Amino acid sequence: MHLLTQPRYRFWIALLTFTLLTGCAGREMRIQEYDQEQAALSLERAMILASARQALGIPYRYGGTTRSGLDCSGLVQMAYASAGIEVPRTANQQFSRLPERDTIRPGDLLFFGSGSKATHVGIYLGDGQMVHAPGSGRQVTTTPLHLDYWQDRYLGTVGPAP
Repeated sequence: MHLLTQPRYRFWIALLTFTLLTGCAGREMRIQEYDQEQAALSLERAMILASARQALGIPYRYGGTTRSGLDCSGLVQMAYASAGIEVPRTANQQFSRLPERDTIRPGDLLFFGSGSKATHVGIYLGDGQMVHAPGSGRQVTTTPLHLDYWQDRYLGTVGPAP
């Protein structure tokens, strides 16, 4: 009997094939570096980015939506509200209800999670960086997007700002 036709080996070959295929199925982060000479940011995007930067250092608080404490989607709500744009409350609602983008521009929202459920959101600042509220015991901060952690969990981008 040929080794590859034995039932116990067929299972492992199938599992390996599935793992390789799903590993290639992730979405790629396509960042469009913003050339200020070509076009200026909209007023709304500038306001969103300014608000997000002002939130740096605010402590994380689950369910938080104010400057006394923010969670990731609360940060997004606060920053977008400063530009007069209403967004849903949770990361998954924001991901599923707002217009998807193919490329990432400053002020867009980046979503992370597993499967198709968004469990985390950040605001793209430009230059490969995002601002986000990372979790309990931490503060709103910036982080580089080239890290494998973010690349492996990236679900997509939405851009409700003009």
